[in-house]
Amino acid sequence: MFRFLGILFVFLLGCVTGAWLFRDVQPRPILNFKPSRHVASYQELLGYFGSAAMQRFPRAVPFAAMESDKSIAIKYPGGPHWVIVPKRDIKDVGALAKGDEPYLIDTFAMIGKIAREAHLKNYKVSTNGPREQTVRYLHFHLVEVQEKNTVFKADTLVAKP
Repeated sequence: MFRFLGILFVFLLGCVTGAWLFRDVQPRPILNFKPSRHVASYQELLGYFGSAAMQRFPRAVPFAAMESDKSIAIKYPGGPHWVIVPKRDIKDVGALAKGDEPYLIDTFAMIGKIAREAHLKNYKVSTNGPREQTVRYLHFHLVEVQEKNTVFKADTLVAKP
């Protein structure tokens, strides 16, 4: 009887903890039993757990360089490269919805602050679409780029060798 109650207690504790941990995370197809659809990818799993970590345990994120209540910046070791992540679970730019605006404003304000504090003059801010993401969670890369001789051609910036 005590063994059953112990197992039940651990099960209920796991359910409550999981509900708290993932309550603000967008659903992702982690398990899919329909044979016609593909099983979730590694990127989806990373996005799912990354979202929970960003929202619940932001101080546990390694290499965190800056944090606000709506976003966090992670400094890649070894070079002038930061990843800035809104603390709201947004899968990619195509999944933006009403209510995401304050998080994006804060994220871009943080990008600007990092660029000013690091005295970056030549930099690029980019994000990837769903098929190009390593982690299925909206994030922006701030990377210093080398100065190049450039010329404008037909509304496209083309680098000269």
